[in-house]
Amino acid sequence: MAEYKLKVTTGAMKHAGTMDCVYVVLIGTEGKSERKELNNFGIDFLSGKTGVYKVKTSSSLGKLLLVKVEKDPYLFLPEDEWYCSKIEVTTPENEEIVFPCYRWLSRGEVAELRGGKGVTFMKEEYPLLLNHRKEELKYKRNSYHWAFIDDGLLHISHFKDVFELLAEVRLSMSELEHTHKIITLGLEMEGLAEPGTKWNRIEDIKNIFQLKKTNMSEYVSEHWKEDDFFGFQFLNGTNPNVIKRCSILPLNFPVTDEMVKPFLETGTTLKQEMKEGNIFLCDQKIMDGIPTRQKDGNPLYVAAGLCLFYKNPEGKLLPIAIQLYQQPSEQNPIFLPSDLETDWLLAKLFFRSSDLIQHQILHHLMHTHYLAEVFTVATLRCFPTIHPLYKLLIPHFRFTLHVNILVRRLLLSPGGALSESSLGVEGLTELMRRDLSQMSYRSLCLPENIKERGLESIPNFYYRDDGLKLWKCLNGFAKSMVEYFYSSDSDVIKDIELQDWINEIFTHGFLEHDYLGFPSCVNTIEEVTKFITMVIFRVSVQHAAVNNGQYDYNSWAPNGSLLLCTPPPATKGQSSMQTFLETLPDVDDSVNFMLTARILSEKCTDVFLLGEFQEEHFDEPRPKEIIKALQVDLHYLREEIAARNSQLEIPYTYLNPEVVENSVTM
Repeated sequence: MAEYKLKVTTGAMKHAGTMDCVYVVLIGTEGKSERKELNNFGIDFLSGKTGVYKVKTSSSLGKLLLVKVEKDPYLFLPEDEWYCSKIEVTTPENEEIVFPCYRWLSRGEVAELRGGKGVTFMKEEYPLLLNHRKEELKYKRNSYHWAFIDDGLLHISHFKDVFELLAEVRLSMSELEHTHKIITLGLEMEGLAEPGTKWNRIEDIKNIFQLKKTNMSEYVSEHWKEDDFFGFQFLNGTNPNVIKRCSILPLNFPVTDEMVKPFLETGTTLKQEMKEGNIFLCDQKIMDGIPTRQKDGNPLYVAAGLCLFYKNPEGKLLPIAIQLYQQPSEQNPIFLPSDLETDWLLAKLFFRSSDLIQHQILHHLMHTHYLAEVFTVATLRCFPTIHPLYKLLIPHFRFTLHVNILVRRLLLSPGGALSESSLGVEGLTELMRRDLSQMSYRSLCLPENIKERGLESIPNFYYRDDGLKLWKCLNGFAKSMVEYFYSSDSDVIKDIELQDWINEIFTHGFLEHDYLGFPSCVNTIEEVTKFITMVIFRVSVQHAAVNNGQYDYNSWAPNGSLLLCTPPPATKGQSSMQTFLETLPDVDDSVNFMLTARILSEKCTDVFLLGEFQEEHFDEPRPKEIIKALQVDLHYLREEIAARNSQLEIPYTYLNPEVVENSVTM
């Protein structure tokens, strides 16, 4: 007679337990056990609790390979899904094996769990496990499919509604309740004004703004008119992704020395300042020619402008010239800080508003959420749960599919914030199509991105400073993990599951754009390390950078809006503050946009921060050491960033590891 001791742990989240009956079958190289109910004659599977059970067999099962888990109804009680964290088995030979689960199980569902050590395809020892691996991938490919949004756009998962999702990728019950509360709050805030009501005074906006304030949102409402704050936002606001150093003026932006001389250091010229590396450019040509939508029969407006910035001797970045359309003409003047105050405010409003659209649809939705979805679907389809790269990556794709369905509904459904933007869904689709056709692999890798934009030395660029340090931490983490599981480049080449994963991302995410540097295969440990670093950075750090400050910067309509109601000024000296107010969205639209920014910035209740791996997918000592080293690095970086921020008038908090989540959230 052989005895196996099982420790079964239920997840600690709300509603993780079950009253149903749980059964196991142990499978080894020498046979399998009978189907055994785990029952200590009480309430066995409570949230956060571990139960101890014994399974007896007539003889040893040999090397223990699989634990089959099944949940059946207890009497006539209604369905209650069970979150099984892990099952730890001590064999008769005193071998301790951890079988990670970390998923929800429904009635009638069977989960076959493997031991916690990561194994690549080439290193499988047992035919049973090799067959199990193939069957798992077959099941996953049948469960997760690619869907097409539109021609020229990356592909997403086929799930259209959260109720179609498998339990393993759905939000936890506590998070669902939290999300419901936030959306309910939104419904309560709607209807605060009659449709079509315009703003009469800037002060009236502050009355609505009182419903939710942060230190930074209040700062924005007080300093939005200031030029140095306008420039600061292109480095440390929600879209630090577009500005670049300018060494030659574009031919379609005829800024002269005479125009900008009053705003440069005495005695210098624009050419000299460009040579010194003090001139920067933001060019919105990607938006040129995209038609806007109509609202209530009236056209809406969007700029496709150019803005020139000057880094002054104090290190401040100041806008010194704005042109709101690509082709210069008498009806498309170059606006200057010395113009009529409301002309200059309008020029900045139109430019910031177009930047806000680019930020939301491209740098937030497509570059983080949609890419995260591509990475998630490819991972679920191409890697079995025992693959070390699955274990490494899956914590970074937590709830991604569920969150993206909600985000698409919030932003792009009828009445959604982006659907109601000046471009509307058709215009935004064209904008995404254009962007994907020119997005390069280098642009997704922060060190190369910063170098290509010539931003290595511009001061007070905290997104760059914190982002590069986090990239270094994640790159060291990925390098150590990859080198542990792949002893040579040959191992990388032979791993067909890894190659399939890379190719699916290349095909469905980057639409086979090899001319933009995206790999369709990987041949070296170094290439795998870089790609893994890019993936983890994008779904955690980059998402935090473009998401966490949305309410802070984007809720105050005068600082920029997704919708503008009057055309940009075609001549100088004709505007007033009334013109500015008429250009802003109606009160109800402003509230809707403010609410969306709040929802997107809202913190989850069920949070895993970067470096936190509460789900122990790895059982080997070395990967655990690597994780611990990452956590130590992030701890020191947290303290370093906090110390710096304590000295700043405007702290940059969005990339402090204490607020960067492990995966894409709302």
